[in-house]
Amino acid sequence: MQYILLIFGYLVGSIPFGLLYGRLAGIDVRRQGSGNIGATNVNRLLGKKLGAMTLVSDLLKGLLPMLVAARLLGARPDASLWIMLTGLAAFVGHCWPLYLKFRGGKGVATALGIFFYLAPLPTLAAVAVFAATVRISGYVSLGSISAALAMPMIIGLTGGSDGLLLISLTIAVLIVLKHRDNIGRLLEGEEKSWKGKGS
Repeated sequence: MQYILLIFGYLVGSIPFGLLYGRLAGIDVRRQGSGNIGATNVNRLLGKKLGAMTLVSDLLKGLLPMLVAARLLGARPDASLWIMLTGLAAFVGHCWPLYLKFRGGKGVATALGIFFYLAPLPTLAAVAVFAATVRISGYVSLGSISAALAMPMIIGLTGGSDGLLLISLTIAVLIVLKHRDNIGRLLEGEEKSWKGKGS
């Protein structure tokens, strides 16, 4: 049962909603803008409505598999572990999707869904870090990286479990790695900004 849930989480996480919404609008988002299938690129290319739909859909990819796992596992003593792992599998699916030859998004929205389930109050604090960083800097990528790195620190400070801390650290490292091109552009002053700065 547990391993089936991991496969289920991965396959759900692999659904490329940004790409699908783009195709409905007649655009392959992988070939325009940043080339990413996530909400930020969809928003730039297709507008706020489809950007918001992508954000919500990618968030639900992290949340819904965990809800299914919680329902099926019930009160098992190891349920919380497998629920977290199911969420992590969905995150991995988004970043390295089976359906797109393992070339996926950066995982921020899917991680948001995972942590809204696991740790809602720390997640709200991380969202505040994201919003403040983007507001001040103008860079969504920098906000995403800052929030990802803040999440394990917030969980540690609020007394989260060791398992939750480990999951948050793992996801933070993977999000930073997925943003390595953005980090390079930030250092070169070439990153796109919602304020209109950069290339």
